[in-house]
Amino acid sequence: MKNNERAEKFRQIVSNKYLIYNSLFLNLPNENTTYTGVFIPLLHKLSNEGYKKDAEPKAVIEDFLSNHTELTSDKEKFDLLFRMIKYIERQVVLFDSIEDAAFSSFKKQKIENVLQPGNANYQDLVEHLKNFSSRVVFTAHPTQFYPNNVQGIMHELRNAVQIDSITKIDNILQQLAYTPFINREKPTPFEEAQSIIFYLRYVYYETLGKIYHQIGKAANLPPDFNPNLLEMGFWPGGDRDGNPFVTKETTYEVATQLRITIMKCYYNHLKVLMRKLTFREVNEPLNKLKRKLYKQIFKKKTSLKSEEILKIMYRVRKLVGDKYQSLNIDLIDDFIGRVHLFGNHFATLDIRQDSSIHNQVIAEIFKKEFNVDYSDLSSEEKLKYLTQESLEINPADYSDDLVVDTIENVYQIRDIQKLNGRRGLHRYIISNSESIFDVLHVYALFKYCGYKEEDIQIDIVPLFETMDGMDNSESVMRALYDNEIYKTHLHKRNKEQHIMLGFSDGTKDGGYLKANWEIYRTKERLTTLSRKEGYQVVFFDGRGGPPARGGGKTHQFYAAQGNEIANEKIQLTIQGQTITSVFGTHEQATYNFEQLLLAGVKSKQSKSWKPNHKELLTELADKSYEKYISLKEHELFIPYLEEMTTLRYYGATNIGSRPTKRNQNAKLQLKDLRAIPFVGSWGLIRQNVPGYYGLGTALNTYADQFHVVEDLYKHSAFFRSLILNSIMSMKKSYFPLTSYMKNDKKYGKFWMNLREEYELTKKLVLKLTKQNELMENEELARKSINMREDIILPLLSIQQYALQKIQEDDANKEIYEKMVIRALFGNINASRNSA
Repeated sequence: MKNNERAEKFRQIVSNKYLIYNSLFLNLPNENTTYTGVFIPLLHKLSNEGYKKDAEPKAVIEDFLSNHTELTSDKEKFDLLFRMIKYIERQVVLFDSIEDAAFSSFKKQKIENVLQPGNANYQDLVEHLKNFSSRVVFTAHPTQFYPNNVQGIMHELRNAVQIDSITKIDNILQQLAYTPFINREKPTPFEEAQSIIFYLRYVYYETLGKIYHQIGKAANLPPDFNPNLLEMGFWPGGDRDGNPFVTKETTYEVATQLRITIMKCYYNHLKVLMRKLTFREVNEPLNKLKRKLYKQIFKKKTSLKSEEILKIMYRVRKLVGDKYQSLNIDLIDDFIGRVHLFGNHFATLDIRQDSSIHNQVIAEIFKKEFNVDYSDLSSEEKLKYLTQESLEINPADYSDDLVVDTIENVYQIRDIQKLNGRRGLHRYIISNSESIFDVLHVYALFKYCGYKEEDIQIDIVPLFETMDGMDNSESVMRALYDNEIYKTHLHKRNKEQHIMLGFSDGTKDGGYLKANWEIYRTKERLTTLSRKEGYQVVFFDGRGGPPARGGGKTHQFYAAQGNEIANEKIQLTIQGQTITSVFGTHEQATYNFEQLLLAGVKSKQSKSWKPNHKELLTELADKSYEKYISLKEHELFIPYLEEMTTLRYYGATNIGSRPTKRNQNAKLQLKDLRAIPFVGSWGLIRQNVPGYYGLGTALNTYADQFHVVEDLYKHSAFFRSLILNSIMSMKKSYFPLTSYMKNDKKYGKFWMNLREEYELTKKLVLKLTKQNELMENEELARKSINMREDIILPLLSIQQYALQKIQEDDANKEIYEKMVIRALFGNINASRNSA
């Protein structure tokens, strides 16, 4: 479909539908709805015109209230502004639903269309799919601003939009009008897990099962051709890093819920299958399996093994083949394939904890069990204790709750593996890994909890997420590969070493260009080292939604990685908004999972680097890093975040169980601040600093020989993906909204610095990409962003107005703070991947 055809289709099935259905809001069951809805276009007009003239949000709102309404009391004015916020956030829900409903009209590529025997690369693609693995890991990181009940309404609204049922849409919008968007209390980790398990059950069981079956059918492969082709990982309930509310009880409950849920899926699927398998001799084994599955739904401790399910189903398959002319055997293969895919576990539960906690736990164990001060030991003595000593410690002997829970969690892993299978829990991830001891602390914990070496069926995964961590990663892994005890452990793990790299914290630490290039180079170094030592390294990428946290065009990123980086497996995190906006429907999930599979093929075909291009990119990254560090170390950097952005209000939204920073009692430091509120806060004031800052300065160093950078852009798919992602960040920036800050006595020069780097970067990336405007060559995405920003412009004005009043220490400060928090929901939801 050509660009102009796609643009016209977008106008017809997205823009026009939104305009039509948006008018239904005026008839919602609230005496003030029509009144409110009429004022929103007016405030939009005043905002748009005002910011072109460099007006302050405060002046825009006060002009609107004084000259365009007849309201006199503060209460009346506050009521109107809060109603407008509520109205706009529901407009965002409507637009999301309409755009999601139209997804399949624009994205149609199917992997089976490529998987045709006549295609030149058919056999290569078949071999790739037999050996490749992609794992999407769902996290509970708080970026989803839609509560569960609103997500349910959106699901119904999408369906109603697809069939253009005005009656249903009107009814759903009425329901939406009465439904609250704010959680009065933070969700528990188990509640977070349940909300994501909903998608596993109602979206991913069907989507992944269908993709897997269709690939097998198209390539004429058996249903067990590659059970690891499409994997799901799961962090809610296992991710302890900075979340004191995750306990061993939570971990067990989530593991149980995952197992019970997949049994429910099998049970419901089997009931449908049995309507097609109404043959005498298969009736008895199918009913037997049905009874077994039904019992599993209500039992927390006993477990029906996937092997037993498969044994029955293969028997049924043989009977149908031998006696019933293979009638509906394709449906049997579909069921069998899903059991191979999802096993007893549905999704693999990961355990994660920060390295500093393990250090604390190990110190306590050494003090109690060995009567030794761990910090006094030499490196050689530590290595000996950590790799050669075996214990069976009793958690009841310890008093610190965190130490007790850590020990009990290690003990319970064995029990969870028995119930959910070893695929159900096989990784222990260590945040902020910077030395060999960070890894060996976890290895020792298993030895101290009674595990024999052969019983440690766990991949111990260092997470390198800071610049220092990535710089040290090669020496850390070399030391581990050289350690005889750890070497023995790796041989039992099929000589496979999982390594996680943190895009979000990397960008926060080193800036956009430096972080992404450093991760790429780290992968190259670790791949070379691992291959030399005879190990297969599996990279697991900690990505967020926006480009500043490793998101954006992730498929292009993976397709751009060549053979110098281990690419047999792609593993990445998705979270919050990304789960619902990129993988939230069958159509979206199918398209994006298939793109991941094809990205693995393209990465093998990726062209090698031209001479000097890596050196050039390293130089650009270093220049960008210098600029970013000068900003990060500026004395006003943290105060600006605290006083001029929405950062301090993030936690009050109650969208996640995890605190916004690791050390709750300490003064705010960047190292403690979570990447999500850090990046999100820049996005909410439409500055998006982490997505571009330093890039313009780096490009400008080649202003007199720009053809050198243009050559890099032309020939490096990796560099192109970084530039295009940064352009997306800039497209979602809007500095006129905050231009009032340039007059601030304290922060005026600081704001001007941000604006100048933005303008420089914009000018140079447009020159580099030969575009006249940001995202000129991505018409659909650009139109979507433009509409979303258009919808929420009045809301942005209200939020900035409230922030200005707070900065003035207005007498109604508490009300304005509530206004900021209320505006967060529509603001972040409209941006989709800004957090």
